[in-house]
Amino acid sequence: MLSQVCLCCLFFSRGFYSCRWTESSSQRRKCRWLSLLVVTLMSLLSLCWLYICFAISNDQQNVNEVIFRTLKMWLNYFLVVVIISAVLASYCILLLLFALIQVALEEQLHLHWLHKIIFCFCVIFITALASGVSIKGREEWPTVLTLLQATAPFLQFGAVGALTLLSPFVFHRFHLAKTRSKMVIAGMFLVVSAAIFLCPLLIHSPCLIEVQELPEKPKLIGHRGAPMLAPENTIMSFNRSLKCGVIAFETDVQLSRNRTPFLMHDHGPDFLLRTTNVKDKFNGSSFNKSTDLTFEQLRTLNAGEQFLKNDPYSTVSLLSEEEKETAGKQTIPTLLDLLKFAKKHNTSVIFDLKNKETEEIDTNDTVKTILESGIPQSLILWLPSKEREVVKKQAPDFIQVYENETDLEKNNGSHLNVKYSEIKMKNIR
Repeated sequence: MLSQVCLCCLFFSRGFYSCRWTESSSQRRKCRWLSLLVVTLMSLLSLCWLYICFAISNDQQNVNEVIFRTLKMWLNYFLVVVIISAVLASYCILLLLFALIQVALEEQLHLHWLHKIIFCFCVIFITALASGVSIKGREEWPTVLTLLQATAPFLQFGAVGALTLLSPFVFHRFHLAKTRSKMVIAGMFLVVSAAIFLCPLLIHSPCLIEVQELPEKPKLIGHRGAPMLAPENTIMSFNRSLKCGVIAFETDVQLSRNRTPFLMHDHGPDFLLRTTNVKDKFNGSSFNKSTDLTFEQLRTLNAGEQFLKNDPYSTVSLLSEEEKETAGKQTIPTLLDLLKFAKKHNTSVIFDLKNKETEEIDTNDTVKTILESGIPQSLILWLPSKEREVVKKQAPDFIQVYENETDLEKNNGSHLNVKYSEIKMKNIR
């Protein structure tokens, strides 16, 4: 019975690996181990890339937005990349499994040319995407290191499990090998085992902590409101974020042609294309900066239909029919609209001025709008760095938020706005 199982495994593994259903002619041992090495390296490469995708997934919306600005067409590009990466990783691991079965059963390895082509595609695919991350999203690499630090204990458990499963195979090869080969196999196995079992001495994971050392639960800030549950940067979105217990609304401010501050994240060429129906409303027109339109023109745009159509977070199905109807009627709000809403709910507001070229001029109009709104100055978290000293004089009770630790220490500040991967964990605590 056991021999029949072995023959069955050999039959299918040989067929998948080399597309040969009968026993092949002899092959040099050196070529066999080279073939196994190539498959092993491809499996590790594909798994490492899948791990990187998992790390970057926290910023997948940013990835989709960057690609949208290039292609002018919305799609969940990140999900497509993850699916392709997962398929390639599964394919490589399955191929490695079949290779190990053949080696264990003393079968020769003949990697079919189709697998070689797929391997080449895999290398090109991963290299191109990794290069893209390095060029367009270099800030993502520290995120990978942060995730590695957090998951290191669990990866070590997995490595121990893999080593345990491979041990019988290694011992079998050791028993069949000649004296010199036995020394090589034993040496490599001991080195790998020592590295796996001793690496916990070098692991400092934030997941391993005493209960009494647990930090305070982080407070939530509504980034563009709650863009998973409503169109981003709309009053509906900020209203939904309140139900999540946020302490502040985060948004982006630009100024229209008639100097009205309004909420919009995208800026530059076709800045209205992703979140509004500008293509239908102003067919044939192209708007490249916020001052191309008056706010009266901006107010005529629908800011919710694209959310329902594109479903950027795959969450539209979670909304009730009433919520979908409300989302479909959203328009671009002014900063004043948000300030009145924040004042009503006693919630802080933090924002960035998107047009850096005109930030000095925009700052004056923005501060004027804030002061006229009547919102308590203590609810404003002021982030723009230009004209900060002027703003301090005009509104001394604004809470100043700095973009780097140097400015924070220099000004005796207490609020810092940086990407989580750019600051050490001990400093966050």
